[in-house]
Amino acid sequence: MKKLKILIVEDEETSDTYLSIVVKEISKEIFHAKTGMEAVAYCQNHPDIDLILMDIKMPEMSGYHATEKIRAFNKEVVIIAQTAFAFPSDRKKALAAGCTDYISKPFHKDELIKMIDNYLHF
Repeated sequence: MKKLKILIVEDEETSDTYLSIVVKEISKEIFHAKTGMEAVAYCQNHPDIDLILMDIKMPEMSGYHATEKIRAFNKEVVIIAQTAFAFPSDRKKALAAGCTDYISKPFHKDELIKMIDNYLHF
């Protein structure tokens, strides 16, 4: 089984903890960023990240904007937007920003793991 390097971009402690638990078994390393600006900087310094779980609503820089900035220098990394916004237009906006896929909160662990497996085949 392939183990992944994962960046969780989440400003809420509870959500960050939940995501860490969900991906623990499939991860080699888990990194954390609390703002979009931190996420961009982290990706610039660690181009070997396999997966980014990107919260959309964050301080300083939205997940949409952070994704656009990351895509400017990394076209390959899998970015899954995760947000409480559940309108079809939110999904379109996430994909337009460069996210690989989108999942709305709350989600079940198995739903996220299946989505990750679709892209990274761990």
